[in-house]
Amino acid sequence: MLRVLDIFFALLGLIVGAPVLALLFILGMFDTGSPLFFQQRMGRNQRAFTLVKFRTMKVGTQSVATHLAPAASITRLGSFLRKTKLDELPQLWNVLKGDMSLVGPRPNLFNQYELIEQRQLRDVYQGRPGITGLAQVRGIDMSQPEKLAITDANMLASMNVLKYFKYILLTLTGKGSGDRVS
Repeated sequence: MLRVLDIFFALLGLIVGAPVLALLFILGMFDTGSPLFFQQRMGRNQRAFTLVKFRTMKVGTQSVATHLAPAASITRLGSFLRKTKLDELPQLWNVLKGDMSLVGPRPNLFNQYELIEQRQLRDVYQGRPGITGLAQVRGIDMSQPEKLAITDANMLASMNVLKYFKYILLTLTGKGSGDRVS
């Protein structure tokens, strides 16, 4: 049932949001010259997939977890996109493809070894990664690997349609702070 909701809302979001996506793409061309950011992430069953987002950092910034990236690398447009969470919109494509869900654990990089270990211990990789989830609305980011893995596991174990909509609504109304930048 949740996969059907994912497909419906991702498709709806891409269609209705097309003007916003186009505008942000154009603004991104002026900001960095490369408005989309593609990165290999670890998905369900620890399989690699290519995550797509709007670029918020300067081209050439080292590919590290957000909390390890220097604040000076964030562009002016990127700061706005992060605060409004609009940088996440292109991930609707990942949801439509089946790489992600709207709700699930945020997908990690392959070099986040401590987080990977903590998530493996708790079978978090059995679930599809998501754009938002319990950890995001609680402001828990990848700088706290054990706490994040526990929260992700608890979310996956208790996931239902009501919680799915709850996490989406909390995200849309601005709950949570997203990933911190040093």
